[in-house]
Amino acid sequence: MDASLYDLGPALQLALLGLVVASGPLAWVWLRNRQAAPAQRLSALTLLTLFLTFDLVLFGAFTRLTDSGLGCPDWPGCYGNASPVGALQEIRAEEARMPTGPVTHGKAWVEMIHRYLATGVGVLIMTLAIATWLQRRRGLPVHPGWPALTLAWVCLQGAFGALTVTMKLFPAIVTLHLLGGMVLLALLAMQAVAYRQAQRGSGPALIPSAARNWLVGAYALLWVQVALGGWVSTNYAVLACSSFPTCQGQWWPPMDFAQGFEIWRHLGMTGAGEHVTFAALTAIHYTHRLVAYALFVVLGVLAWRLRGGPLQWASRAVAALALWQFATGLSNVVLGWPLVAAVSHTGGAAALVVAMTWALRESRAARAPAVAVHGREVSA
Repeated sequence: MDASLYDLGPALQLALLGLVVASGPLAWVWLRNRQAAPAQRLSALTLLTLFLTFDLVLFGAFTRLTDSGLGCPDWPGCYGNASPVGALQEIRAEEARMPTGPVTHGKAWVEMIHRYLATGVGVLIMTLAIATWLQRRRGLPVHPGWPALTLAWVCLQGAFGALTVTMKLFPAIVTLHLLGGMVLLALLAMQAVAYRQAQRGSGPALIPSAARNWLVGAYALLWVQVALGGWVSTNYAVLACSSFPTCQGQWWPPMDFAQGFEIWRHLGMTGAGEHVTFAALTAIHYTHRLVAYALFVVLGVLAWRLRGGPLQWASRAVAALALWQFATGLSNVVLGWPLVAAVSHTGGAAALVVAMTWALRESRAARAPAVAVHGREVSA
């Protein structure tokens, strides 16, 4: 382990800053729900943590898209300090050496604010896990396994955050870090639904088995597309195709899929140490675009199948978010990857993960009614 990359000196200060960041949401939830039952307070804290984690995912996208991921090239602090203020001399030296390089005062602050927010979210998730275990002994109807799994996952996510910096934006690690943030959103959404069901004393809503199957299939395809989107972003392949619906004026441009989807390699390089070709970047972009077409159709069918039932809200949310993703994805291509559109595209993907996770946890397939066949009851 390289001591220059991992300096745990400011770890305690960062932990205290995380407590400060988390104290505001914790106080707000307690003041608004001080007369409520423990389950209601935990439900409110879970929803607020979900919201703040969503914001953290967006800020993580902003950090990546503004090339601030190496604003502080060590972990967990900034040149061994808890903030860029203490690293002013080192940052100025790097700015003098490379004025437009990865280390600037502004990028250092973006990177450290992201770490402060992540630490605060970690404290909130730890609080949820501890409180749920304690309340379980007093009859809380929510199993503490979900908060415990969420806590374990946020620790793993922190490790990927460290590797993102110390491995110099290694594409596979950065993509896994993005996927980890999405998984964290899904875990918190599952937890939030569990508390809501406990509060109202009812289980998931029954929906037709065909609609449920479409929901499961769309959810699986969504995760494939999120992974592909992360691979496009971390390889800076968005502008490999700057036209729509064709790419480089062709329906099937020159592409190198083997090189484009060589997973374990450094940014911009192949495993053999050569520069990644433009054909490889085109393959990355175009694969994401092709799967986007399929997902758009599947989400459209899903929205139609969920209409008019207990998941009417999910039907509208899926339809609206599918259109949002189409609009922001198209804007990234034809407008040259503007920051607002790029962050909005990540936000739309995160919102789809939350909405569809919520819909899955809030539903189960209705069994077909039994009919009599030769005196025996079988499922229709």
